[in-house]
Amino acid sequence: MPQLILLRHGESAWNLQNRFTGWVDVSLSADGVAEAVQAGEWLRDMRFDAVFTSALLRAQDTAYEVLKRNRHCTHYLRIHETGSARYGHYDRAAQDRGELVVHVSESLNERYYGDLQGLNKTAAADHFGAEQVHIWRRSYDVPPPNGESLKMTAERTLPYYHAYIEPLLRAGQTLLVTAHGNSLRALIMHLEAMTPEQILAYELHTGAPHVYDFGANLALTGKRILRAPDTAPTPPPRKESANGS
Repeated sequence: MPQLILLRHGESAWNLQNRFTGWVDVSLSADGVAEAVQAGEWLRDMRFDAVFTSALLRAQDTAYEVLKRNRHCTHYLRIHETGSARYGHYDRAAQDRGELVVHVSESLNERYYGDLQGLNKTAAADHFGAEQVHIWRRSYDVPPPNGESLKMTAERTLPYYHAYIEPLLRAGQTLLVTAHGNSLRALIMHLEAMTPEQILAYELHTGAPHVYDFGANLALTGKRILRAPDTAPTPPPRKESANGS
């Protein structure tokens, strides 16, 4: 039966700095790499038929850390979307058919934050007003200046899903999508039939795979989130030796 795994990239350097990132192409932080590695361990036994990722490196690097640990993936082929023709320039030769294809598309990019990009979120609240920044971050259809709302993000992400991802699911395939908090929220809103209010309140943690199982006609039959516990048990205090070391 078809499966869809949605994975938000590991923590980025700007997640760590509490900055609006959007389409700025920042790298994973050290903890973000560790999150991607852990996701790869959780998914190591899954056999992916195709992978989809955004045009931003933090999502791509997360996908590649996962694939490096997958026992069924020996090599992969990256195909970048080019204009409206998409992959029309690519004719898969017989020797390529054993390669896992990684589709790279801007349609899966993070929400574009416009004038907020690069700003620390606290500094943005000081500059624009905390209430206004809260509206931009938590409303469904109010975009920041020169940026996208979540509604606008969904309007580019969902057509891509329906055109290129959904047909493969209908064919019974297992697919991995590594992308971003808001482009994945758009997909989750569709898959789980959420309201705008529900999806805005949905917490989507970095490096935590969401595994969706489907039955006939892509009816959702199950969902599980692979994630480490929020807190680890507190270790007992260390007993000092006689010399105080």
